[in-house]
Order: sequence, then C-alpha cells, then structure tokens
Amino acid sequence: MVENGQRDVIDIAYDNPDRHHAGIEVLTFRALKRRLKSSVARRPSRLDFHQLMLVRGGEGTAMVDFAAHPCTPGTLLHLRPGQVQRLPTDANGHPADLDAVLLLFTGHFPPPLPMTRDVLDAFGPVSRPLPPEEFDAFDRALTELDTEYRTLRDGRTTDPAPPVDAELTTALLRQLLGALLIRVARLPDPSGRPVPATPGSALHLAFRRELERSFAATRSVEDYAALLGYSPRTLTRACLAATGRTAKQLADARVALQAQRLLAHTDLPVAAIGRALGFTEATNFGKFFTRETGRTPGDFRHAQRSTE
Repeated sequence: MVENGQRDVIDIAYDNPDRHHAGIEVLTFRALKRRLKSSVARRPSRLDFHQLMLVRGGEGTAMVDFAAHPCTPGTLLHLRPGQVQRLPTDANGHPADLDAVLLLFTGHFPPPLPMTRDVLDAFGPVSRPLPPEEFDAFDRALTELDTEYRTLRDGRTTDPAPPVDAELTTALLRQLLGALLIRVARLPDPSGRPVPATPGSALHLAFRRELERSFAATRSVEDYAALLGYSPRTLTRACLAATGRTAKQLADARVALQAQRLLAHTDLPVAAIGRALGFTEATNFGKFFTRETGRTPGDFRHAQRSTE
C-alpha cells in the first residue's frame, strides 16, 4: 500500500469491512481506533476517500498537511482524498478520547449536485467550528445517516422485520449524504470571508482546479490565465475576492505544500524534490521554500523526523 520512496506515510484505500461494495460507512472514532493497529494509528496516513468527522465530546488535535486543527465539541473536520493526516491526539501525544461520529465515503458516492462540488474539492476548509444550532442540525443528519447505514449493513430495520431493499436504502443514503453536503456548502467560510456567488468566484474555483492539476509544471499566473481565457489581472482579482490572496500566492502555497509533503514523507534528495516541482536549480528551490515556510528544506525535514 506504500508507494516507492515513501518513508512513513501510509496510503489507505477505501475498504468497507461491513459491505464491500458500499461507497459509504458510518462509525464512531472509538470504533476506528479499535480497527487500526497501534503502529498505523500513530503514523501519518493519506486517504483516497473523504472523511467527515463531527466531534460531540472530548478534545484532541488533528494534524492535516502540517497544520494543527483543534478537535473540540462542535468541530466539523473534513479530510479529502490526497491530504495527509495524523489521527487526533491528546496533550500527551496519545490517540485522543473523542466522542465523535465519522462518515467515510468515496468521491463517486454522493449524488452529482453542482452546489456540493466546491465542498468536495481538494482545497476546501479542513475544520469548521459549528455554532450550537448548526451542530444540532448536523448531529441529527448524521444520526439519520447512521440509522440508515445500520439498516443497509444488517439487512433489516428491526428484528424480526422483513429484509430491506438494499438498492433503495443505498439510494436513500446517497440522497441523505447529498443533503448533508448542501448543509456544509451553506456554512460561512471559517475565516469569516463571505463566499460570493459571482462569475469571479467561478473563475477562482476553475483556477484552483487547474492549479491542482498543473502546479508541478508552472506557477505562472500568466500561464493559468491563458489556459482559462482571462487576463492575469482578472484572475488575480477573482482570487483576492474569494480568498484574500493573489493567484500567485495561491500557486506558490500549493507548490510549497507539495514540497513539505515530499520532504516529510519521502527520502528523496532535496534537489530531486526541487526538480520534480519545476525548479532547475536547488538553490532557487531552497530560497523559495524558505520564503514560503520560514525554514530551509533541510531544517523542515529534520524537524518533521524529530517528532516521530
């Protein structure tokens, strides 16, 4: 399961132990901890599926792509395919004792709703603190998903009720998940910045999707603007309105994140990482990385290894 060059990160593919062909699973955080070997639970992992977690009680800290995310009651955490995580831990570095419900689903399971596309994109917010009224609504929605998932898993609503129609129950789960994702889409941005439904916001999203495909090939705003059919100035205005950052800053941040992943989770030489990300000279890559992260590539790698 671990790719060549990987040092510590574990690639985890979707695998539902309850129903092999189901694209969704609902379980508690405690059940997930029991399922994972301790050696796996302590190591960083990269998922090829979505993981939504609603914290009902307890406290911990999750690490997602080198950023710490507090997990306290009312926190909604969304990990997307390709992101590297460490399971939430307590103050002593042990797996946290969270009362939390998790929703695991593949990218193909949700219904194709245009308004949920942004929620499922790789660059959406990881963590959201929910106000009490929103928490109650999400808690009810996840409870209903859990009930229907148990129906699918067990094959009947109650014993001795007749067997349920698995196809209909799967369709219901898909629609319930779609409704939950619409609730997520309706939440305000965690930074407090409004999310405008304008042509500019559509351009920003198109840019982010193209950036996700091409960041290793180019960081040039002019290149992305030409690909999208807009001027660099228009593209930059759209990114500023949506995120408060320019298109260049977003492109540089995406390359820096990939560099951090490669430095932390592979044994590739620094120069090789720089070449893979489009830098012809190792010194230029070093200057770029230091400017973006505040550390040299070597210092960052050493710091990551010393915490293991």
